[in-house]
Amino acid sequence: MKVAISRPDLVALIGKIQSIVAAKPAIPILANILIEAYDGHLTISATDLTVSMRAHTEADVMEEGAVTLPARRFFQLIRELTSEMVELQCSTGEIAYITAGSSRFRLNGMHKSEFPTLPDFSTSNSFSVECSEMKDMLTKTAFAAARDDSRHVLNGVLMKIDEGKATFIGTDGKRLAKIHTQIEDAEATSGEYLIPLKAVEEVIKVLDVEKHAKISLQADKISLEVGPISLMTKLLSGQFPDVDRVIPSNTSVEITLQKEELMTLLKQVSLFTSDRSNSVHFIFNPGELHLMATSSEIGEGKVSMPVDYSGETLEIAFNPTFYLDILRHCKDDSVRFSLSDSYNPGKITDSSSALFVIMPMRLNHA
Repeated sequence: MKVAISRPDLVALIGKIQSIVAAKPAIPILANILIEAYDGHLTISATDLTVSMRAHTEADVMEEGAVTLPARRFFQLIRELTSEMVELQCSTGEIAYITAGSSRFRLNGMHKSEFPTLPDFSTSNSFSVECSEMKDMLTKTAFAAARDDSRHVLNGVLMKIDEGKATFIGTDGKRLAKIHTQIEDAEATSGEYLIPLKAVEEVIKVLDVEKHAKISLQADKISLEVGPISLMTKLLSGQFPDVDRVIPSNTSVEITLQKEELMTLLKQVSLFTSDRSNSVHFIFNPGELHLMATSSEIGEGKVSMPVDYSGETLEIAFNPTFYLDILRHCKDDSVRFSLSDSYNPGKITDSSSALFVIMPMRLNHA
């Protein structure tokens, strides 16, 4: 293999793929990236055996070939170089020579045959979606998904496809986010696909590149293609909870809340919560909402704002961090807050198809 490439192009390629490489790989080869030079392109691939990515850019390929190199060492070296062009040469398949101006380096790698084979989606069912729309769907659900939960099915975002509609759901058992969009490709089949959170976060990063993304589906894995980038991931296995059971349907109270004012007051009063008492009381009185937090170690905070409410006094408590997260992902200046009583979940919606549910916390009047 012998290939010349501009250093800025190589740095850009590295930037797209570096986060796929595991910090503590299960086997040594996973600390390496696969570098391939074919058909006038340089392609870099990385995998942690669950999430994989392949990205390519144009290059001057003088001799075709491939090698795997230690990712972090290679990335650090390329970033430190000052020459505009970098030449990469490999004759044995395991040792690479890197030339940049008058500098020359030898980097020990491993043979390409050691690198895991990435999945093939060429014959899979697929559909296309606008990148901005896909990013919005994933961003508005991934924040509610669990991280490192023992119920591993919660450590991802569920994508349900049915009759031309794609629905995305994230939940950690304490809050829930659900949003949907229409898809037009007739080839897209019905099914449920539970995407690991790491893959979701990587997808969100690459969705700024092009106008459309191609999603390819298999029973146990999916792929997303955006311009020169292909991201593939295995799906989580297991039964995702039936979230429709916890989404409030018959709520007796519906209140319109000014988002920015509520966020500002919540941030103020949440300063008076602690790890032991991390809840804010929402007290609805006619025409007014009071927010209150009390902590024996810190003190007490009370704030209020006008609201269009005319019922009897209603008090309910929520985790302020979770409530703020939901408000940040609402797109409008005002949101609708629906609830039935002090002990059942609250529902927050805006003018989009997004729907958010938050579980109440125990009321503590100590």
